[in-house]
Amino acid sequence: MRRRVFELRNAALRQFAAILAVSSVVFLIGLGDASAQSGSPAPDQGKAATQPADAAKDAAQNQRRTDEFAEAAQVINGPAGNPECVWLGRRVVRLMWRDDLDTAFRHLDLYDRFGCPGGHIQAAFRCLTRFGAQIDPKVAETLDSRVHACWINPASQPQQAAAAASQPAAPTAGSAQPQAAASPSPAASPSPAPQK
Repeated sequence: MRRRVFELRNAALRQFAAILAVSSVVFLIGLGDASAQSGSPAPDQGKAATQPADAAKDAAQNQRRTDEFAEAAQVINGPAGNPECVWLGRRVVRLMWRDDLDTAFRHLDLYDRFGCPGGHIQAAFRCLTRFGAQIDPKVAETLDSRVHACWINPASQPQQAAAAASQPAAPTAGSAQPQAAASPSPAASPSPAPQK
């Protein structure tokens, strides 16, 4: 009787092992087919497709930067036109605009170590504040282009303010008081009245 029980038990175990082996093979084949049909490209194919586009984009961006540095060197006399001063100075102005003053001050230390003029940063930031309404915070390119324009010409004015400054308003016939100038001259001290 014991022998028959052991034989029955061995047969059941063999049958369970066979079912387990077959189901494992079926599962592995199904897993392989599912990953092949997932539609995700192989890593080599994805990299190969994006590399030419990225390379062209990087080349265009590097050419634009080189052109900006060359333009700054031609327009600005002195150390503010040096490429290292242009790069660090524009970065400081951009960081100041974004209220990242800690990072801006760290960059300003580097700017000073290269012997770049600090007054140019002040003038460029002053220029940038004049154009504040024209800078779209959601589009980084507007800020970058405006920072570069202010770095090249810190005395530039927004179109509306420049048009108003170039065409002073003529006083009308009904007004007795002339309009005040943009920067009033100091008033002369009153002279003593002659005694009678």
